[in-house]
Amino acid sequence: MESIINYGDGIAAIDSGFIRPGLAAVHCIIEEDHVALVDTATNPNSTKVLAALAAHGVRPTQVDWILLTHIHLDHAGAAGVLARVLPNARVAVHQRGARHMADPSRLMAGTVSVYGEELVRERYGEVLPIPPERIIEVTEGSVLKLGARTIRVLDTPGHARHHVCYVDETTGHIFTGDTFGLSYRELDNAGRAFVLPVTTPTQFEPDALHESVARIAALKPEAVYVTHFGQLRDIPRLASDLHRLIDSFVSTARSVSGNGQRRNEQLRVALSELLEEEARRQNWGLRGAALWKLLAADIELNVQGLADWVDNHNS
Repeated sequence: MESIINYGDGIAAIDSGFIRPGLAAVHCIIEEDHVALVDTATNPNSTKVLAALAAHGVRPTQVDWILLTHIHLDHAGAAGVLARVLPNARVAVHQRGARHMADPSRLMAGTVSVYGEELVRERYGEVLPIPPERIIEVTEGSVLKLGARTIRVLDTPGHARHHVCYVDETTGHIFTGDTFGLSYRELDNAGRAFVLPVTTPTQFEPDALHESVARIAALKPEAVYVTHFGQLRDIPRLASDLHRLIDSFVSTARSVSGNGQRRNEQLRVALSELLEEEARRQNWGLRGAALWKLLAADIELNVQGLADWVDNHNS
């Protein structure tokens, strides 16, 4: 996969290289001499992101905005280090997440609780704080200017309560982070893309996610941009699939019994069977061992998110 994918209309994706090619995109919106980055990937990937910007002819002083869809570290982990080398960039983030960008200690601790300290240090590095004066808190209806371009903010909980999406008013396209799921290009078949919900811990809320997906689809964008990975079209079909799969994930979580590791193992098996049926039904581009290798980490995170939701839902 190319390190820079140019979609036209001043929109491109940088393949950050986080974990593997084609996993986490840093999207660029370029309006003449003004540039915005949507999400940042992680500290270890920041050098590649900066090199890709330079190769695309972008000078550090041209970047006006770092637009964070939410503060999970595969989306916001490099915001601090990028802010240090992009001197004019302000960092837009949901008002619930702003304090964690100014002081990332609790954010790091929460990530360690999910992944373990050794993996977090290796994968994410040390998340750097951002000076509060460079942080712009955004929520529903916030309007940001990028040169002559207008970017409007949607408050889109469900994946996380601090999740926003960014609507590019010039094209009508929407940058959706994880709200519109993930869509790996390896699963495409004859140009047909597929989506999966992202139910990672700890703030998965199915009703809110349904509402957020419906709001995105109701705007009738010709394209959305998911961080995992890139541009998607055929939005009505994909939104319908997301609604169906959110319900299927929730039903699967409710169907398992017990608690703790035994419950999670049952959920892991049940979710894998659901995805195997989806692969067969939709004729995904990958099957068998290659598919499970690609989705192993996502299955595990979805298991944790669904288990956390069941525990809180039943408490």
